[in-house]
Amino acid sequence: MFASLRQQYAQLITSGAQLLLLLVGAQFHSATVWLWCLSAMALVSVAAWYSALQRWRAISGTPTSKIASAAQGYVELLGKGRNLDDAPVLSELTALPCLWYRYKIERKNHKNEWHTESSGESDMPFLLDDGSAACIVDPAGAEIITQNCDTWVKNDYRYTEWKLLNIDTLYAIGEFRTAGGSTEARTHREEIRAILAEWKQDMPELHRCFDLNQDGELDMNEWELARRAAKREAEKRLAQARSAPDQHYLLRPGDGRLYLISNLSPAKLARRYAIWAWLHLLIFIGALAAISWLL
Repeated sequence: MFASLRQQYAQLITSGAQLLLLLVGAQFHSATVWLWCLSAMALVSVAAWYSALQRWRAISGTPTSKIASAAQGYVELLGKGRNLDDAPVLSELTALPCLWYRYKIERKNHKNEWHTESSGESDMPFLLDDGSAACIVDPAGAEIITQNCDTWVKNDYRYTEWKLLNIDTLYAIGEFRTAGGSTEARTHREEIRAILAEWKQDMPELHRCFDLNQDGELDMNEWELARRAAKREAEKRLAQARSAPDQHYLLRPGDGRLYLISNLSPAKLARRYAIWAWLHLLIFIGALAAISWLL
């Protein structure tokens, strides 16, 4: 639910909220109504300006990283999208293979107004491959902008479907994490302690292996044998863990920063948000000027 609210708030920067407020004001020949509408326009515009400005700064100010050498943390990636395990996701309305989809079904009422009857989107992760390595991208909580949009009307229903396709070049900005051998941080001593603690959970087996004199107790020499065996097991486990291949992930940042996935280029996205930032700033200034004139 929180991710959905985040996405709805992000849509504010391209919404027709200001136009709607103008239409409301035009319905009433009242200075008071106009003051309320203009004040609301100013508030919406400053919030939308800030939202667009933050997105422009994130996109234009974050350099593109290579997946194989990207630092852990907030990064920008650019590469080809493809499905995990070569198993395509099928879109809800058209059943076309894709990486991700969102759909909306609307119905027209007797006033010729469209009302949403159902909507949803896929949450299956997919891969972004930039040639140096591949990264698993989790779309949960992401703002997704795509130019692949199909809309059609049948009887009293309107169907809209957005998709990311496996032929798309994808841009993504978010929290980059790597799990695997190169990130293994356990020390040899920590692993030995963990193994001994694990063995102590099954004392009968521990005695069977190391209680050489069968007196029901482990003396110092027998404990030394157990520690040596644990040392060898620790070396084996750490070698296996550190030889495991790295797996890279892109996730929604926990600090609330922009998490965006798109098949538009970063230059186009930055230009779009810059235009929206200036537009909302102008609307804000115009609303303040109109309020001053009315007062």
